[in-house]
Amino acid sequence: MKIIPYTDKYRDDVRFVCLNSEGPCPFEEEFSFFILNTYCDYFIEQEGQNCFVAVENDRAVGYIICAENYDRYKECFDGEYLPRFKNNDHREWARNSAVLQGEYRAEYPAHLHIDLLPEYQRMGLGHKLVDTLCKHLKSKNISGVMLTAGSDNKVGRGFYEKYGFTLLEDNGDDAAYALKL
Repeated sequence: MKIIPYTDKYRDDVRFVCLNSEGPCPFEEEFSFFILNTYCDYFIEQEGQNCFVAVENDRAVGYIICAENYDRYKECFDGEYLPRFKNNDHREWARNSAVLQGEYRAEYPAHLHIDLLPEYQRMGLGHKLVDTLCKHLKSKNISGVMLTAGSDNKVGRGFYEKYGFTLLEDNGDDAAYALKL
């Protein structure tokens, strides 16, 4: 198992992991589009240089993807990715998906998403992915990184707290975590 920079070669693998990190994809096609367009495609299409994959047998089984500058992310996401939605509810959910990141962007300009296929979780790969991304962001003089997790995501929240992320806010739906670099 190795952690390497993302390349387009792993695009389908990353999208698969995005939809299947909690087990076989339970989503209908329209909701799968929402998940991929909101939480995956911007990052690998616009900021592939800030993305890393965990690879086994030349297949990505996990990833960490990152936008290094919230304001640049938001401008591109709103202009290029929101118009892709035909479903108005999904468009509004996507528009609101990074609200907490925006509130803390001055201190934590970067935000990340991380996922691993279930059979690769609890093997230390999450720590290695975060280590790799943080080293990369530090080399770019980025001051901090944050993420959000569902308030009821006990496993994910436990991971972030164990790693050293600080809980900034829990609004009952989402919990915002951050790490100074």
